[in-house]
Amino acid sequence: MRTILSWNVNGIRAVVKNGFLAWLQVAQPDILCLQESRALPTDVGPEVLEPEGYVSYWNPAQKKGYAGTATFVKKGLEPKKVGTLGVPRFDDEGRLQVLEFDDFTILNGYWPNSQSKRARIDYKVDWCGEVTKFCNKKVKNGENLIICGDFNIAHHPIDLARPKDNENNAGYYIEEREAMTAFVGNGYVDTFRHLNPEAEEYSWWSYRTKARARNIGWRIDYHCVNEGFIDQIDRAYILGDVLGSDHCPVGIDVKD
Repeated sequence: MRTILSWNVNGIRAVVKNGFLAWLQVAQPDILCLQESRALPTDVGPEVLEPEGYVSYWNPAQKKGYAGTATFVKKGLEPKKVGTLGVPRFDDEGRLQVLEFDDFTILNGYWPNSQSKRARIDYKVDWCGEVTKFCNKKVKNGENLIICGDFNIAHHPIDLARPKDNENNAGYYIEEREAMTAFVGNGYVDTFRHLNPEAEEYSWWSYRTKARARNIGWRIDYHCVNEGFIDQIDRAYILGDVLGSDHCPVGIDVKD
């Protein structure tokens, strides 16, 4: 069994100060995909670049202190190839890492925030379309995909504590939900909802309202797979007790 975790850390340097490295050694995921790393590899020390037992791959944004993705892989399980989406306006923000392994390809993604008053909704919807096209091409070529990360979308009412109150808020705009529906309709499965159809669990809580203490949250972090790979997913779960960010890690266990 291989464990793949995904976590929007809201700044790698901040989460390191909050015990990230100690947590990693206890959790011991085979692969850990991070979003919103907000750092260049040169901004962190060797203990972060190569924690005991791991190698890391970084895809920072060109804008300093913004967005970015990074992936930590156990030594001995290194990917054959690491790439990006190949679309400059998204790659410039470090939005997607593509890591090709023998049995599957991981897409570690940080979906854009559409922002208040739909300021970036067009950028967000375009991103969703480009990622879908990219995934479709890879599946057509015979690859199995694990698409994980912070999607910044609560897909259905069950995926957030107060759906009615948030219909006109970023992350739950109808355009975003429709983009997620279109993605799933292209042959991809939300592993957590597939394996936990009734679960009301969340992966993000607003700092501003101390929402985590009251569990007024959103599930916006996902592991999706192509339909042909869903039988290889043994378990999908949310590690809601892990602190250090306004998000918590989410995980899947993949059969060998």
